[in-house]
Amino acid sequence: MQYMTFKELEVIEPILKALQEKGYTHPTPIQEQAIPILLKGKDLLGCAQTGTGKTAAFAIPILQHLYLDKTRNRNQRQIKALIVTPTRELAIQIADNFTEYGEHTDIRNTVIFGGIKQGSQTNALRRGVDVLVATPGRLLDLMNQGFISLKNVEYFVLDEADQMLDMGFVHDIKKLITKLPVKRQSLFFSATMPKTIVELSGKILGNYESVTVKPEQATAERVGQAVYFVSKADKTKLLVHVLKEENAVSTLVFARTKHGADKVVKVLSKAKITAEAIHGNKSQNARQRALSNFKEGKTKVLVATDIAARGIDISDLALVINYDLPNVPETYVHRIGRTGRASASGISISFCNIEERPYLKDIEKLIKQQIPVVSTHPYADASKEELIPDKKPQGNNGQKAKPKNNGNRNNWRGNKSKSSS
Repeated sequence: MQYMTFKELEVIEPILKALQEKGYTHPTPIQEQAIPILLKGKDLLGCAQTGTGKTAAFAIPILQHLYLDKTRNRNQRQIKALIVTPTRELAIQIADNFTEYGEHTDIRNTVIFGGIKQGSQTNALRRGVDVLVATPGRLLDLMNQGFISLKNVEYFVLDEADQMLDMGFVHDIKKLITKLPVKRQSLFFSATMPKTIVELSGKILGNYESVTVKPEQATAERVGQAVYFVSKADKTKLLVHVLKEENAVSTLVFARTKHGADKVVKVLSKAKITAEAIHGNKSQNARQRALSNFKEGKTKVLVATDIAARGIDISDLALVINYDLPNVPETYVHRIGRTGRASASGISISFCNIEERPYLKDIEKLIKQQIPVVSTHPYADASKEELIPDKKPQGNNGQKAKPKNNGNRNNWRGNKSKSSS
C-alpha cells in the first residue's frame, strides 16, 4: 500500500524536521484530509475522536501560516491563533504539541487555564505570544481584566466541542465568538455531532469543508477488545486479578465517578499496585504530578474519569480498562482510542455487570461488532448466559472468534495483531 508523506502535503521544511524528530513518517487519515484544506485557508468542521492525530491536523497548518506570514511582528507579538479546549490537561497537551511541531520556527505559544494563580500566565502574555491555548473560564477572566485582546486573531480552533457543551461552557463560547474578528479561519472539532453541536458550528464557521473519521474506523481495526462479565461487588477483585495477570507497564483505568476513582486507587494500593487518581476534585498540581508519574513509569496504573482523561496523550499506553462501562457509546470509543493512538495498536478490557448490559449492547451497535467475551476468570458472573445472545462474538478482523465458553483470551489478542499489520 502506498502511503502519503507530510512532504507531499506541502508541509514546509522547519515543521517537517520537527515531525521527523518525533518519528512521524506518514499522516493519519484526518491529517491527510484536513491539512490541505487548512493550508488553503478554508474553514473546517472535523468529526474525530481523541487519538486520531487531530491536534497535529490543525497545529501544523496554523504553524505554517504563521511562519510564512511576513507581516507578523516578531518584536511585539500579538495573539494570531486561539485554541479553546475544555480541560486543563488537554490545553497543556495541545500547547506542548505546538512547541514540539514548531521547535524549528520562531513561533511562540503559551497556555492558560484555571485552578492556579494567574501570575505566570499573565507574565507570559505580557512578553507576547503568537498562539494562545486556553480553557474558556480563565480566558474570559483574563480578557475582562484586560490582559488579553482577540482583535488580531486570524485562526480560531474550538476543540472537543461536545465535551465543552457537556461541561456547561456553551454560554462562554458564545461570548468568545462575539469578541473574535469576523475575518478569520475557523476550525471546529467534535467527536460527536448532535443537533446542538451542528447549530453551534453554524455560528462559528463560514464557508467550510468537512472531514470525518468514524469511530469504528478509528478503533476497531487496531484495538484488541474483550469484555469480562462480573458482579458489581467483585469488580475490584477482578481488577486486581487482571492487572497482576496482564502485568502491563502502563494501564489507564476508567471509573464513572470521582469517588469511584478514589476507591479503586485505595483497593489497588492495598494490593501493592502503584496507582493514582486523576479527576476534577484534584488540584491542578496533583493532577499534573499524577500524570507525570504515570508517563515516567513511576505509577503503573492511572485511574481517571472521562473529563479528566481528555488531555492524556501517552504514546506507549499498554492497556485500557473500562472498570465502569460508559452509558454513552461514543465515550467507549474515546476511551479505547487511548491505547490505539494514531497508527498504533492496543488492548482494551471492559468489565460489565448486569446493570451495564444495555450499555454494552449500545456500544456493540455503534462499533458494528460483538466484543469477545472472556468467561474463564475467577469472578465470572454466572447470570450472563440468560442475557447474552447465543451466538459467537465477532473478532476485530470481522471473523468469528471461537465460542465464548472456551475462555481463550488469545482470540481477541490475535484479532488485534492481525488487523494492525
